[in-house]
Amino acid sequence: MALAQTWSVALVGLEGHLVEVEADIAQGLPKTTLIGLPDTSLSEARDRVRAAVVNSGERFPDRKVTIGLSPATLPKTGSHYDVAIALSLLTAAGAIDAGALRQTVIIGELGLDGRIREVRGALAMTLAASRAGFERIVVPDLNVGEARLVPGIQVYGARSLRQVLALLRGAEIPDEAPPRAEPRLVSESLIRVPSVDLDDIIGQHEGRRAIEVAAAGGHHLFLHGPPGSGKTMLAERMAGLMPDLSTDDSLEVSAVHSLAGLLTNDAELVVRPPFIAPHHTASLASLVGGGSGVPRPGAISCAHRGILFIDEAPEMHPLTLDTLRQPLESGFVEVHRAAAVAKFPARFMLVLAANPCPCGLAGTNQGICNCTPQILARYRQRISGPIKDRIDIQRQILPATRTVTDGDPPESTAVVAARVLAARDRQAHRYRNTTWTLNSQIPGPVLRREHPLDTASQRLLEDHYTAGRLTARGFDRVVRLAWTLADLAARDSPTVDQTHEAFQLRSGQPLTPLTDLRPLKGPTA
Repeated sequence: MALAQTWSVALVGLEGHLVEVEADIAQGLPKTTLIGLPDTSLSEARDRVRAAVVNSGERFPDRKVTIGLSPATLPKTGSHYDVAIALSLLTAAGAIDAGALRQTVIIGELGLDGRIREVRGALAMTLAASRAGFERIVVPDLNVGEARLVPGIQVYGARSLRQVLALLRGAEIPDEAPPRAEPRLVSESLIRVPSVDLDDIIGQHEGRRAIEVAAAGGHHLFLHGPPGSGKTMLAERMAGLMPDLSTDDSLEVSAVHSLAGLLTNDAELVVRPPFIAPHHTASLASLVGGGSGVPRPGAISCAHRGILFIDEAPEMHPLTLDTLRQPLESGFVEVHRAAAVAKFPARFMLVLAANPCPCGLAGTNQGICNCTPQILARYRQRISGPIKDRIDIQRQILPATRTVTDGDPPESTAVVAARVLAARDRQAHRYRNTTWTLNSQIPGPVLRREHPLDTASQRLLEDHYTAGRLTARGFDRVVRLAWTLADLAARDSPTVDQTHEAFQLRSGQPLTPLTDLRPLKGPTA
């Protein structure tokens, strides 16, 4: 009897689990058995491995072969175990020295001719191997770029099983034709980061102020107004206002994108906050994540540490939009399956854009709106109250007039981004030694207890709360907004004027000075 082992990685969500791949060759009729909760694609590895081994010039054992994947209770799916199975089997047959595979993790799918095809999630698998203390990992040649993003582990890329065998035997590595990249089924428009500048927008002072505050504090934003008023232009320019990701955040976001198949073959770390803009007809599974077998991350996870922009939000199915409620609060999403629960990070900034009514003319002077009150009510109710209550800033965007072209030229993205970066640095310093970095992340009770507002600001918000213009959740969100405004102004604490502006940003009222404030009316914030 001959027994050998190699190592690979199973992904459950974004979490990697090391899998021991064992091969046992015993006396008996020729038969290959695969055990350890394999799915259909993994069960087919028996035939792929046999063909790849024979076509690579090696001898496949003519005896009873048992392949075990441990831990047996962990569901395993996908074809990236192929190379590990082949090497374990050849080691058991004596074709490879067992010491050559020590401290090495193997991932890759085999073609029938022995070629090694690229796999999804190579970055997350390499991270798992590195954290488990392994020294080396062998990956498909097309996945080398993303695997080498992980520090502290040696990465070897291979185009075929023949090259891997030569590497392990210390022989000259044969030359192979470059592998052909698999077609990607993800729209490039979904993952683009718009290369636009804020100085393209003339006027829209309240809209520009809203996106600056949102970017500085990580606040959710709702822009509504008639078609062509500039809602999408403002939303697309938010990504440029946000600073680069930290090293840890960059690795985390890159791992999500690797699992989703968004990284290119010459992969680099995702250093800029992603801008994900799914169409309003997107399905629930594409937004949250899912799929057969092990769930894949959806759009909200791909927007992790960045922006999720949903244009024409009322046109999205209400049930699909409401699935954002839990991730907005928790910062992650769980996809439950019978075999396992996949957990993906989903701490994103939600930006919604909407027309005032189906025809887009309600509340404007651009024409007569023919929508009945019933149609207006139904249209506005398609964005549910719980979703609106979780949005910090609401702004009406109206078309700019000719008079706005007078005066100073608009600020560029670089100028506003510098203020945003300074504000974020102040927040990071204030919340040092905690798990929070932005005002939008800190729990309301902690913020009120450890960073209280002054007496005048507190009295102002209590008056709004008593009058029913502010909910309990809205109270906390206004306090967070007030601190963001103070950070943008480089102040140590919010003033009553900044608290008043924060309430107006939250309630959607026009921005007016506190001295000009008339008796407040309108919806609850």
